[in-house]
Amino acid sequence: MKLITNKPEFYNDICEEIRLFLPREEISAEGGEDGSSLSVSLKTGESFTATAAYFVRGEVFSYTHETPYVGGSDIVEKRYAKRCVKVAIFRALRKAFPEKLIPWGSLTGIRPTRLLRELIDTEGYDEALRLMREEFDVDENKLRLAEEIVAVQRPILDSAGSNMLGVYIGIPFCRTRCLYCSFASQLRTKKTDMAAYLRALSRDIELGSQMAKDKGLVPRSFYMGGGTPTILTAEELDCLLDKICSCYDTAGIEFTVEAGRPDTITEEKLRVMKEHGVTRVSVNPQTMCDRTLRLVGRDHSAADIISCYETVRGVGFDSINMDLIAGLPGETEIDMEASLAAVKALSPDCLTVHTLAIKRASRLHERMDEYALPSVETVERMVEMGRETAREMGMKPYYMYRQKYMAGNLENVGYSLPSVVCVYNIDMMEDGMSILAHGAGAMTKRVWADGGRIERVPNNKDIATYIESVDKTNAERAELFSLD
Repeated sequence: MKLITNKPEFYNDICEEIRLFLPREEISAEGGEDGSSLSVSLKTGESFTATAAYFVRGEVFSYTHETPYVGGSDIVEKRYAKRCVKVAIFRALRKAFPEKLIPWGSLTGIRPTRLLRELIDTEGYDEALRLMREEFDVDENKLRLAEEIVAVQRPILDSAGSNMLGVYIGIPFCRTRCLYCSFASQLRTKKTDMAAYLRALSRDIELGSQMAKDKGLVPRSFYMGGGTPTILTAEELDCLLDKICSCYDTAGIEFTVEAGRPDTITEEKLRVMKEHGVTRVSVNPQTMCDRTLRLVGRDHSAADIISCYETVRGVGFDSINMDLIAGLPGETEIDMEASLAAVKALSPDCLTVHTLAIKRASRLHERMDEYALPSVETVERMVEMGRETAREMGMKPYYMYRQKYMAGNLENVGYSLPSVVCVYNIDMMEDGMSILAHGAGAMTKRVWADGGRIERVPNNKDIATYIESVDKTNAERAELFSLD
């Protein structure tokens, strides 16, 4: 598709809007073989006026949208201009593709709940709902979901002090690489110098925790993710948790370990975690269908997941999360129903239902034509089945986020029993507070008190470079938290 616009600074946003309807479309200023094109223009005066026109096979589908100019900073002005452009594109393309299911309307950002919360705060509750429906074309089902989540999150976000932090510890290693995975994780092999990585990570934790103390920053949650943190041996995990607990005050604070795959979890490792004050564990089957587990490259069975879960519960953890993915290759609604039934029988405290996102860095993206993916309509029903099962288990949705290249422009939703809502997930996804991140590829972000300004300092993804740059990165973090 050829793209013509007088707002080149919105190029990426325009492309994201196009891909709601044409997910695999190649977009450029020169155009492609089919001769299709999209013209997008924006005029600014007393209001923003955007016109989008889609030309294809001799037909034209166009829409003009007007948004009042509300004034404010350059950032606010750009936000409203961008929204106007995206709505015009969405409605022009919806005319061309009326059969397409786009439940989140023109929204392409990862946090619809944050938008709804901001609208409620600035426009009032009823007007916020009207804008979500009429301005952004969000359907009623998704709007109700966002409402539920905002209601659960509000008291947790309001309780966040300006001096509080979430602390992340990254273990970017796995046993095998799943078909759909796009994370910058390495396989742990006999050649992996894990000792060197853990020495650097320990130094990272020492420096970061001291910086936090010097700035008067206090953790309110800890999260160890990956990769697969339980790729570490029990001895390695013990030493790492010793370091964390000696550098930070972890007593009585939410502490999640993304244990992940059952083929890396042992009772010994779980007891090490329990002894160090870990309060929450994730066991992530993704599916309870053995056929699919083999297909996506996971070296374990559904029976292994059940056994692993029972071990986690037996060690004494009373906050266990399980993940499932809707839309995996070859799966049907019957498969999803069976996975949900198996998870429900185990009775975890939290359930996270992801929608498959086909990222460019994944093997699945490279070999798309080799796999039968469920239809958008099927994935939507799978997601709804997850929502209904969570409700039957007494859970409420408490956080959500969306990603690019998701099936059906859908969402990932975390459900939880009311007593074990994961504070870190809410703070992280809603930019509710700053995150101090340790480990290769981890991202530290500072969120200013009014939430209007966010800046980041990344750790290098390359393991060797990360090991060499720990002191340099810590200096950058200290500078970030010294800014006015």
